[in-house]
Amino acid sequence: MDVIGRIAAIALGIVFVVAGGTKVAAGPTWIAQARQMGATQVVATAVPGVELILGALLVTGIAMPAPAIAAIVLLVAFSVVTAPPIEKGRDPSCACSGTCPTRPLGEAHLLRNLGFITLAALACFS
Repeated sequence: MDVIGRIAAIALGIVFVVAGGTKVAAGPTWIAQARQMGATQVVATAVPGVELILGALLVTGIAMPAPAIAAIVLLVAFSVVTAPPIEKGRDPSCACSGTCPTRPLGEAHLLRNLGFITLAALACFS
């Protein structure tokens, strides 16, 4: 992996660690937000741990490129879940970071995910 790929992996890893950590810290609030977006209890409970583990693997570079590929899959899944409400004009609150939402889901969330997918691709293919 070259320097650009390594930097991309570390940056994305930090994003996942922060997102997972804030979800853990939010506890039941995160679960409620995720359930409101249509996630099952099992998925809502598992997402923070998955994000923390994936983030740690990306930051440390362990088992690369598998964590970068997993990040792409997870980010695409997040985008698939958030796109229909945006398309239908619904505006559920963003439960992305596990903190109290400050704005509804919108196209900016999908663009942000696309940026994160780009980082994952750089980490995977650099």
